[in-house]
Amino acid sequence: MPRVKLFDEKEVLNKAMNLFWKKGYSATSVQDLVSHLGINRASLYDTFGDKEKLFKKAFEHYRKINIEGLTQFFQGHPDVKDGFSKLFEIAIDEAVKDKDKKGCFVVNTTTELIPGDDSISKLVEENKRNFESLFYDYLKKGKDIGQLKSKQDLKSFASLLYTLYSGIRVVSKVNPNKKKLTDSINIALSLLG
Repeated sequence: MPRVKLFDEKEVLNKAMNLFWKKGYSATSVQDLVSHLGINRASLYDTFGDKEKLFKKAFEHYRKINIEGLTQFFQGHPDVKDGFSKLFEIAIDEAVKDKDKKGCFVVNTTTELIPGDDSISKLVEENKRNFESLFYDYLKKGKDIGQLKSKQDLKSFASLLYTLYSGIRVVSKVNPNKKKLTDSINIALSLLG
């Protein structure tokens, strides 16, 4: 008779994502996972595989949530300059209020596991391309409808915005100074014209 799972896989994946995000891959033991997730080792291995497989599933889950969230955010903000301004305002607020100073799971994973893990490296590069593509499409939309007067190369500008967006999460782990972060972003966004 097959065993019935007594837990919600998505809820457990969310918990795993948050634990890996806070502690990192190397500092998270299987026992940490068992204790934090509230499931036994057999269930963990049967459902998610080993620690590395669970980490990659949690990492993919995080990326999916962020890409979907960003897509919806841009759809809900038709004014491109205002949209980027609000996006960075939210990112700064989240970073400043983050008591655990977790930063960004993707950035943390990049600094912890690259170089050294080619499969993670590919996922991180894909994440960068996806974000830059969303930023570019949003900038292009603004340019096409006359909201942006800037003569900046939009692909390069999308790359710059992605770098700043990721950088906020890093810098705020050291010095979560809202004014300094906001001033830096305002200078960058002023390039939009």
